[in-house]
Formats: sequence, C-alpha cells, structure tokens
Amino acid sequence: MRDFFTNNPLWHEKIGKIYALLERVKISEEQSKDVLHLRRTNRILSVGSTTAIEGNRLTTQQVFDVINGKTVWAAARDIKEVKNAYSAYELIPDLSPYNVDDFLKAHRFITDNLVQEAGQFRTVEVAVVNSKREVLHSGANFAEVPALISELFEWGKTADAHVLIKSSAMHFMIEHIHPFRDGNGRIGRLWQTLVLSRWNPIFEWMPVETMIYRNQANYYATLQQSHTDGVDCLPFIDFMLDIIENSMYQYIDIATETLSLPLNIGNDPVNSSYILELIKANPHISYDKLVEKTGRSRATIKRMIKRLKQEGGISRIGSDKTGYWKIN
Repeated sequence: MRDFFTNNPLWHEKIGKIYALLERVKISEEQSKDVLHLRRTNRILSVGSTTAIEGNRLTTQQVFDVINGKTVWAAARDIKEVKNAYSAYELIPDLSPYNVDDFLKAHRFITDNLVQEAGQFRTVEVAVVNSKREVLHSGANFAEVPALISELFEWGKTADAHVLIKSSAMHFMIEHIHPFRDGNGRIGRLWQTLVLSRWNPIFEWMPVETMIYRNQANYYATLQQSHTDGVDCLPFIDFMLDIIENSMYQYIDIATETLSLPLNIGNDPVNSSYILELIKANPHISYDKLVEKTGRSRATIKRMIKRLKQEGGISRIGSDKTGYWKIN
C-alpha cells in the first residue's frame, strides 16, 4: 500500500506525552476503589458516544439503563444500536486487528438486525453527503473494497509506524474506503481501540470515543481535510493524538474521583450540563465556587471549563477577576 500520510515531526512530542501519561493512568487505576466498575463505566460511555456520533438519541442515563438490562422507553432502533455496539466492544479480547474475518464479524455484531448486509462488504456505491445533500466523499468502488481492506490490514501488520499513528491511520482509511453500507464510523472507531489495546491493554477501556464525541465537529473536519487534495491523513492523525491524550486525562479524572466518591457516572450530576446550569445561574461564578458546589478538584473543573470553551459552549468575557461567563 502506498504511503497515505505525511510524517509530522511534532508527533514525537505528542507520543512522548502519551507515554508519560500511561504511568499516571496506571497509578490512578491502582488507587481507584473499584477498577472493574471504573473500566465498565468507561466502556458504556464509549458505547453511548460512538452511537451518539451517528445520531443515536439515547441519553447517557438511558444507555446505562439499556446495558444494565432496565426497561427504557425509546426508539427500538436506538436501543438496538446501543446493545449491538456494546456486544461488539465485548468482543475485543477475541479479535485480531489485522484479520479481515474478524473485521466482518465485528461489523455483523454492530449492525445485527439493523442492515441487510450485516457482516458483509457493500455491493453498491456509496457517498457521504452533508445536510444540503452535497457529496463530501465517495467511498471506494465496491468491487475493490475486499482487496483494499486486505491491503490495509497487511500494511497495519507490517508497517514501522508507531501504533498510535498506525491506529489513527487505519481508522481514517476505514472511513475513506467506506467498506460497508452502514456502520463505517462505529467500526472505524472500534478498530482503532482494538489496535491500541493490543499495544497496551488499558486502551480497551480508554474513553477515546467519548472525547471524539465531545469534539465531533473537528472529527468530521479533519476527516474531510485528510482527503481534500488526494489522500493525506496527517490532519486526522494530529487530531487523534490529541484526542488520545485528552482521553487519558479523562480516565485519570474519573479514576481519581473514585477515591472519595462511589463511581456511578450514569447518575452523576456533575457533568458539562450541570456546569452550564451553574454558570447560567451566576455568570460571574468563580472557579473556587464551582469547586465548592461540585465537590470536584480545581484541576477537574478547569479541564471541564476548557472543554466547554473549545466546544464553543461558553466564552469568557473580560478578565479572570472582573469578567463573566457567556453561554453561547
């Protein structure tokens, strides 16, 4: 397979940060009250996020309830998508990241009873369109799809690229080839998680999909940028390295909170929406007051505020001392 990305010298620095964070993740896990519950919670959040990216309408609490076997009043298709995605992620220990049959098996789990060609490469041409029905990207010719996926997996097995780069590149190429009628986004994100988990098992539980969902606009933008003038997924790899780093901070935050709090994210009121409610009630609220009202650390609150600003949810008007928050 020909080269499909340009190397960026800055990737070495980003990879170095991720290596440094791995030790912190390990320590935070060891100090957590309940590692199994911590991991399962992140798994469910990832499942809810990867389906939400594709338009699933279940709330976070509903996703937890579905996985925990509770009755949820929602569209049957949305419930089925979440159940399917969870089943596919549960397969991770038994899948090979460079085996085409396993790739098809995972797709079958993801799309079971949702599409006619579950677990089969598409037999029609497809295109990605925007809300105006403008074509953003046309998938590969359907007749070439099996060979292209085989070639990609062979490249993944033998390439010298660091696994952090390799997994991101494979994620992009799955979206670029678009091998299935439906479920391409979900299988692409699952496959990057699978590749990363073979490098370090902790990535099986890392909330990478959650961070993609929180940065969904940039996710789609970098996918588009990576095949605007030919194929060069440097922008997408840049994006995913940042996402992986941020997901590790998120994992550490959640693990650290289990030192003093029972981990029950499905019912946890301290999330972005709660922060927005506090800001709406008092636009002049300080970091100290947010810490007091939420019971979270100052570092956690600062990260949540940073994320809200990056996503365009809030803006800071004026200085830190005399300014105020504006909800966009």
